[in-house]
Amino acid sequence: MERYHNLIIIGTSHISRESAEEIGKEFISFAPEIVAIELDKERLRALFSGNRGKVSFRDIRRVGIKGFMFAVIGSWASRKLGKIVGVEPGVEMKTAVELCRKNKARLELIDRPIEITLRRFSASLSWKERYNLLHDIVSSVIFRKKDPLLDFDLRKVPGKSIIREMMGRMKKRYPNIYSVLIEERNYFMARKLKRLMAFNKDKNIIAVMGAGHEEDVLRILKENEGIALQLAPQ
Repeated sequence: MERYHNLIIIGTSHISRESAEEIGKEFISFAPEIVAIELDKERLRALFSGNRGKVSFRDIRRVGIKGFMFAVIGSWASRKLGKIVGVEPGVEMKTAVELCRKNKARLELIDRPIEITLRRFSASLSWKERYNLLHDIVSSVIFRKKDPLLDFDLRKVPGKSIIREMMGRMKKRYPNIYSVLIEERNYFMARKLKRLMAFNKDKNIIAVMGAGHEEDVLRILKENEGIALQLAPQ
């Protein structure tokens, strides 16, 4: 968790009950009037309709074949990990929304629309990254090759040193994927938060986002204090 002026950023794991519990504690101690979450309208609707992560072949036209395949693999992986730890993926986001409604706080969606992100994923993925992705999936799923870096308790949010190492490794091995899924969205969310802070200086704001975004979003906010942030490509 990081605090910056009237903002608290809670970095979460999407399959961690610990994350949901931390959000509940901060609601009690910080009493936010605004809750900003790493979701867009489509993902929020899916989260509460029971269709989270479900994709159909009709989506290929909207997001491209590579974006479609990424969504399918990502959905499968999150469900598999959720079953391992006995937690529904997205439990912390659901908790934040429910607490927001219960406490009559204002809900703000700060993530870029998922359709735009998946379209950019389809357009940006290089042949080298496709090979690396296939190699890594085969190594981990078929040959059960274990990575010592990923040997942590899935029920908890990874430590900052592990997150930095994972982000650094992703940036090196998958530069375009990192740019689209992490970097661009960090700038998008930072700009949304900056506007919220500027127009609500007298209100407490809690932002809930994946732990992989937390440090860089805070860094962007600090580095760009006092100037307008550029919106990430769409």
